[in-house]
Amino acid sequence: MFVFLSKVIPPLIYPLGLACSFLGAALIFYKRQRLVRVAVLVSFLLLGLGGNRLVAYQLAKTLEWQYLPLEEVPEVEVMVVLGGGTLAANPPRLMAEINGAGDRLIYAAKLYREGKAQKLLLSGGGIEWYTPSSANPAAEMAELLEMLGVPKEALLLEDRSQNTLQNAQNAKTILSEMGVRRVLLVTSAMHMPRSVRVFERQGLEVIPAPTDYTVTQIGWQTMTRPTLVNFILNLIPSADNLSLTTRALKEILGAAVYEWVGDE
Repeated sequence: MFVFLSKVIPPLIYPLGLACSFLGAALIFYKRQRLVRVAVLVSFLLLGLGGNRLVAYQLAKTLEWQYLPLEEVPEVEVMVVLGGGTLAANPPRLMAEINGAGDRLIYAAKLYREGKAQKLLLSGGGIEWYTPSSANPAAEMAELLEMLGVPKEALLLEDRSQNTLQNAQNAKTILSEMGVRRVLLVTSAMHMPRSVRVFERQGLEVIPAPTDYTVTQIGWQTMTRPTLVNFILNLIPSADNLSLTTRALKEILGAAVYEWVGDE
């Protein structure tokens, strides 16, 4: 039930879903002009702020820059790589593919080749009613990592997790059987703060190895310069910025929910 609610409720309270809800209310109560005006104004503000470049990138920066790349990544026995960076081999795709968060696989392969870990624990399972029936993130990651030169015998698959909390719980079970407590954790930079918290709550010693940064130093400096071009770009909302805001809010909301429910 928790997984179901976590997929159904959040879209309704993200900027786009909430704006649609207010516009729907305006249509239903169209005879109440004051209510209609308020609903339209709130929808406008939600979409305008959510689609604002500075708002979107500030939210992303606040999350991503909590964990910056280490100058020297220490060696460990096991590296945990979280799912979410792949697309299932559903026709017309000929094989599993990397999506926008697929940098985590490339980075994991790089760290393995540098001798930073002996084993890679690939954590991620499909949700039958939410993803295509053939989706198996752990197996997809394994397929792609083998293409990137990681030997099959170095890969451990955990394909039952349906969210980050289950990633941590199921990984802890496997790691405990191996007698391992200290791990490298590879995931997207925006996802790292929430991931570190839930993994540490399982009693694991986590070394964050973030990748897939949206906000770079030069990019942030460029967009915050006081120029006319930036003023215009920062004023006009866009779908890309709205998507980034939504991703950031997902992480913030997810972290809050995990703090509330604990390890349930």
